[in-house]
Amino acid sequence: MRNLQLRFRLVNQYMRMFQKSVKDDPLSKHDAEATEYLRQLDAPNVLEIGSRNVSGNIDRNKFPNAREYTGFDVLEGENVDIVGDVHELSNLVPNDHFDIVYSTSVFEHLVFPWKAALEINRVLKPGGYVLTQTHPAWPEHEMPWDFWRFPHQAFLSLFNEYTGFEIVSKAEGRPMRAFSCTNDGSMLKLYRRNLNGGVQCLARKIGPYRDDLLKWDLVASDVVNNIYPPKKT
Repeated sequence: MRNLQLRFRLVNQYMRMFQKSVKDDPLSKHDAEATEYLRQLDAPNVLEIGSRNVSGNIDRNKFPNAREYTGFDVLEGENVDIVGDVHELSNLVPNDHFDIVYSTSVFEHLVFPWKAALEINRVLKPGGYVLTQTHPAWPEHEMPWDFWRFPHQAFLSLFNEYTGFEIVSKAEGRPMRAFSCTNDGSMLKLYRRNLNGGVQCLARKIGPYRDDLLKWDLVASDVVNNIYPPKKT
């Protein structure tokens, strides 16, 4: 295994010659454009889902035009105003209150991301925006609460007319390559295929979701009894 890891490290070093600036990445460009677009809103109420300082980056000032910022997370910690489960969001924050709801690297950790989309719809004002960034491909992390990966088409199932949204824009980026560690013939050419490490979607609330068609009363604790990984010390 050590020899294999060494080979991959050498390949990674070689690939550095071909790496582009992250500023030119489609995901970076989309985030900059979407953020600037939302900064034009007049004194919005902003809700960040997954606001706890985990990586050293705090987005509390991402929207300096905000009238009100609320940091929401499943665990207590720095930059958290409300502790709770996003699957029950509408029971924990005011409904029809927020102009912007945004999250970074959160949706892959949600047991029922479709339920989260419905809850976000409830707390957004009509015409409000949700900005979500997650991963199309990424190694397991924050186990055991790591459930999903999202290619950009996946957002069509979360933000659509039935869930009360229209997609404004979306983009994938952070390109990478995969290499097989077995001699399975179907995997030997994976390195030729494109993979992306990040994806972002901006959607707008066009109305309430179709509660006559969409109903999901389960919450995460009904099916998963693991405790979310605590902050590393």
